[in-house]
Amino acid sequence: MSYKRLIPCIFIKDGKAVRWIDDPTVVSKDVIELAKYYSDHGADELIVLDLSDSDEEHDETITLMKRINRVIRIPMIAGGNIRRQEDIKKILYTGAKRAMLNFSKPDSVKLIEDAAKRFGKEKLAVSLNDFDALFKHQHLIQDYSSEIVFMHRLDLNSIMNVTDVPCVIITDTEEESELFKILKCPGVRGLSGRYVSRTDIDCVAFKDKCTEEGIKMTSFESMMEFSQFKINDQGLIPVIVQHYKTQEILMLAYMNEESFYETIKTGKMTYFSRSRQKLWVKGETSGHFQYVKSLTIDCDLDTLLAKVDQIGAACHTGNPTCFFQPLVGIDYDETNPLRIFESVYDTIADRKENPKEGSYTNYLFDKGIDKILKKIGEEATEVVIAAKNPNPEEVKYEIADFLYHAMVLMVEKGLTWEDIVKELADR
Repeated sequence: MSYKRLIPCIFIKDGKAVRWIDDPTVVSKDVIELAKYYSDHGADELIVLDLSDSDEEHDETITLMKRINRVIRIPMIAGGNIRRQEDIKKILYTGAKRAMLNFSKPDSVKLIEDAAKRFGKEKLAVSLNDFDALFKHQHLIQDYSSEIVFMHRLDLNSIMNVTDVPCVIITDTEEESELFKILKCPGVRGLSGRYVSRTDIDCVAFKDKCTEEGIKMTSFESMMEFSQFKINDQGLIPVIVQHYKTQEILMLAYMNEESFYETIKTGKMTYFSRSRQKLWVKGETSGHFQYVKSLTIDCDLDTLLAKVDQIGAACHTGNPTCFFQPLVGIDYDETNPLRIFESVYDTIADRKENPKEGSYTNYLFDKGIDKILKKIGEEATEVVIAAKNPNPEEVKYEIADFLYHAMVLMVEKGLTWEDIVKELADR
């Protein structure tokens, strides 16, 4: 049996989360916080559907999707109001893992082949309301999409006889016994709907119930038991914590058996406090959570290395890392490219929020988007001219100028380096 996923769904209408496609009851006025809640409470993915009625409202929802993707630590699938290739591109540019085409609308059926050739079938999902649509378009769905999202339960056995494309079921049933039946179906990879999308859902607790029913749920699993580790007299093992992107060492902490398995279960770094003699989730008071990317043990089985996605500062002093006090040794260049880019970006963003007299950056912002774009064009041309000359130093200077102006544009358009890095990582 393959691992199954819990996938809450957010229906966005007028900038708010509503209960269902045909139920306008507002369940949350803060869509961003709701998405973050799901991400922090054990959800494996998130479906976001745009129910807007106008182009203006649609653009506002696209902006909300971008903001959602910045705060969640799980993949997002998004759809709604897709009428042309440009709409698919907008959704994928929000950071969505997939754009979802509604196959109850003829426009989506016409779009899918060209969209798959342009963006890749792995970037596309289709939503279906009935079995007839699956039967009618099974070849298109099979060839040009990587996931089917059913808006109703339907007859799951019949579905599996028609397609082997993985399915997500969005259902309005809240009976746990019925949800277990859906998850036990071989072709179902994920469950969504009213139950999973409750604003107080604890996905971790529901996964425990699923496990008791013999359903394998997506979670981290350890290749070794804690009993195999070499622990100290207090039953603890040290954990070196490293940022998964920058490779910077952030901190050292300790785990006991309970905190080790809690970390695996929740995906959040959980330690044992020697001073307080109790478990503590990193970030539970500060909000500076550490999301697990990987856990590795050393050759002697007595030290863990945790690579994490660090939110905010790792150190209680406010420093990015606990290791900031020099003791021995001479200075050497440990420049991290991403940190340099982020530092320059942060300076540019600060200039926009807090203008400084005589600042060239503020001059560009004051002149507006046309001036910024003109400068980017000029700097790109300078890179080309410099590259035709034999001295590589000129290319270095011109590329640096180009990147600076590109960052001004990023700030102007509300893009971050995290957005860019994620896009590059997906390619």
